[in-house]
Amino acid sequence: MFHQLPVAFIRDASTVMRRLFQRPMNFGTNDAMKTGKWPLLAIRALLIPILLLACFPAAAQPELVMPVRCDPGKDCWVVNYVDHDPGEGIRDYTCGKATYNVTSKRGNRHQGVDIAIRDLAVMAGGVEVLAAAPGIVRGVRDGMKDVSVREIGHAALKGKDCGNRVGIEHADGWLTQYCHLRRGSVAVRNGDRVEAGQAIGLIGLSGFTEYPHLHVQVMKGRDIVDPFTGTGRTDKCSVGDKPLWTKEALARLPYRPTALYTAGFSATRPDPKQARAGRLSADVLAPASKALVLWVDIFHVHKGDKLEFRIVTPGGKALLKHRVVIKKRSTRHFAYAGKPLKASQWPAGVYAGEIRLIRDAGSSNPQKFAITRRVMLQ
Repeated sequence: MFHQLPVAFIRDASTVMRRLFQRPMNFGTNDAMKTGKWPLLAIRALLIPILLLACFPAAAQPELVMPVRCDPGKDCWVVNYVDHDPGEGIRDYTCGKATYNVTSKRGNRHQGVDIAIRDLAVMAGGVEVLAAAPGIVRGVRDGMKDVSVREIGHAALKGKDCGNRVGIEHADGWLTQYCHLRRGSVAVRNGDRVEAGQAIGLIGLSGFTEYPHLHVQVMKGRDIVDPFTGTGRTDKCSVGDKPLWTKEALARLPYRPTALYTAGFSATRPDPKQARAGRLSADVLAPASKALVLWVDIFHVHKGDKLEFRIVTPGGKALLKHRVVIKKRSTRHFAYAGKPLKASQWPAGVYAGEIRLIRDAGSSNPQKFAITRRVMLQ
């Protein structure tokens, strides 16, 4: 594929080439040697292939912008990374475990980056998926329902695990693929030219997924490439020497091995389905509520993690302090703790809740993650 060059550059190169050929270079006679022009003629000859290479340089790897219109860590989260272990183990680009196994022709590994949004209510409001780099649309699917694979089963997908999708071909054999788009949201067609940052659809729940998110996958030819590492790196447990993300995108996507991505208060035992549908986000509860319950939804808990719940009354007193130890590793974990009403009603005012997850508590450098919520009782 030829690469478009600035007109001025091509004009200047053409001028130099023309001047090089203004005089014939006859290497079959002794004239050049006799007149002492041999070095000049040799230089002219060597410059020709150099200029040709300059006019048609090799294509650089693509520079990827954020593929979702969101604020990472606030209303969207990277919840799974590319798995670098093709076997039974799992290993993200930091040598952590924020990924999972997926059996396919390319090995037992997750092949992309998953960017999740909070819940189905946010999905219904519309979160734009953006082309990460300029290119030509190659492969579009729309029309698949937005439904969790847990409800319909994997067989119902008939091999269409990506769900509603868009593929974009970039220069020099690079390809990006965008999966799990919302039904009816795909905004491009095959053959369309798209620019970096252009909206191509909305985050959905189609294909092999249990929660609304974008799976973005990068390939060079037939090879999977992790956009955090690029095609090579010096440190096998760190960002690559030339990651595919732009500097701005990379700064917005710091590595987070765990995400306490949503939480709230409830007056009864919370139902995870209701929470994940966005129906447990009330900011106000009645003072006569039978209980005051703090809940949280988490991506990636590890065995031995300590999960702490704390509720503070309007007067600053601790109403609840509760700690639980996670018994097994899980990709997604819903938990809650609360207090029953023992009087006629709760004191009116704002109650503050905090959930903290502490990992490697016995080490010299434990990891801590937290989320806070408030609720008004009136």
